Amino acid sequence: MIRLSVLDQSPLVTGHSARQAIEATLALARLTDGLGYHRYWVAEHHAIAAICDPCPEVLLARLGVETRNLRIGTGGVLLPYYSPFKVAEVFRMLEALYPGRVDLGIGRAPGGDARTARAVGGGHFPDADRFPQQVVELVGYLDGALPEDHPDRGLRVQPEGDTAPEVWLLGSSDYSGALAAHLGLRFAFAQFISAHGGDAVMRAYRAGYRASAREPAPHALLCCFVICARTDAEAEREAQVMDLRRLEMALRLENPVPTLAQAESRTYSAEERRYIQSQRARAVIGDPQRCCDRLQQLAEQYAADELMIVTITGDYASRARSYELLAEAWARQ
Repeated sequence: MIRLSVLDQSPLVTGHSARQAIEATLALARLTDGLGYHRYWVAEHHAIAAICDPCPEVLLARLGVETRNLRIGTGGVLLPYYSPFKVAEVFRMLEALYPGRVDLGIGRAPGGDARTARAVGGGHFPDADRFPQQVVELVGYLDGALPEDHPDRGLRVQPEGDTAPEVWLLGSSDYSGALAAHLGLRFAFAQFISAHGGDAVMRAYRAGYRASAREPAPHALLCCFVICARTDAEAEREAQVMDLRRLEMALRLENPVPTLAQAESRTYSAEERRYIQSQRARAVIGDPQRCCDRLQQLAEQYAADELMIVTITGDYASRARSYELLAEAWARQ
């Protein structure tokens, strides 16, 4: 049976503090650990009013204590900002703390606007052109397997150990899929960002996969946005928050995640309604059976080995309830 996992962006809902948002992440991790979810990934974003986790590697250190069974990971570290050697050290430490439970998901997007990206990059905009070389170096540091002609070959990456984190390349286009296939790494596709053409990307990844010492066979994960409620009508009501949030993102409005009351009181122009409707393909919305059926369809369409769920609603209780209802229905299949 295909396993379900969690992607948590640590959303900041209107009326709450950033501390409360992080506490909600810890609470959701504990809940989903008990519900049988497989992985729990946290994301890196910078200077975004609705999301309050700029350093997922720090949050992972706490999540490992809060959970027992979940694999914990990043969805993902934005590698162009950082030294591959230092990232390898950080994740070697996490692996030493929680052996056999750590995932290192890597992305190349800036995770914020251009001005913020320069600040995060120490005054320089991150150079995504070096991303493939950075990935090769990062894996080489983790595994002690840098090319013979690399100047850092033989450097010790502490803390040393018998196990290493799983490495995943994340993407919403064909770039990361092709790179993951070429390097022999796991691949996660963000269907909640790009709803069209991803099935071809995932199948191309499998077709072009080159076996590596780390991963002899391809392994693909599909990440979907889901709002699951007891009835379709209730799920549609909760989804109004997502509709408003995505519209505000398109309008470049920097606000926290709206509450359901804010979403229900908002009026829309015809053009805004058309935009909202155009984004619905990026979401799975409905009662537990409807959500399970749609996720099964997506898993088959994309040839996914695993599914990862991201859920944002207008309050933390309904978000937790969505994961709970989905897990219970998925287990009954």
